[in-house]
Amino acid sequence: MKTRPSSQPAASAANPPNGDAAGGARLTGLAPVFDDQARLLVLGSFPGAASLQAAQYYAHPRNAFWPVMAALVGEAGLAERPYADRLDALKRHRVALWDAVAACRREGSLDTAIEAAEPSDLPALVARLPALRVIACNGALAHRQTLLALGDAALPVLKLPSTSPAHAGLRLVDKIDAWRTALGRYL
Repeated sequence: MKTRPSSQPAASAANPPNGDAAGGARLTGLAPVFDDQARLLVLGSFPGAASLQAAQYYAHPRNAFWPVMAALVGEAGLAERPYADRLDALKRHRVALWDAVAACRREGSLDTAIEAAEPSDLPALVARLPALRVIACNGALAHRQTLLALGDAALPVLKLPSTSPAHAGLRLVDKIDAWRTALGRYL
């Protein structure tokens, strides 16, 4: 899956991936990962500290995103594969990834700690995805931010249970079932 350049600067010494939000450092998210054949766009809120540090989507080992996607696209062992292989598998299944928030201030990894959120340019990305059929928001904040950015989208914008380890109210099997029920007809 191609990684497209983001309008946001990458993490660097001048823009640390896990800056001290209380000290005023601004965190910048990851670039979108997509190709123009994507039918499904999965939007998180903003990468957690582990994801920013690794420069990989859903890098926290307890985040259920990769096991959920493995079940949805029928790719056993997806979560254990190298990151580039996971992205290639999503590309084969016409799935794109990004976050609804491009930059923010945050201490830790919780969505509730996000301050001064700068929205991602979702209208521009959606315009580059002519085959897009649905947008899946990974959690409530991603859903709210997406609706703010897209307004009355011509596509379904679905709020799905967060795959974050902080959202421990649902078992993995229940998260998989909820995502499969919502997205099965689009995959």
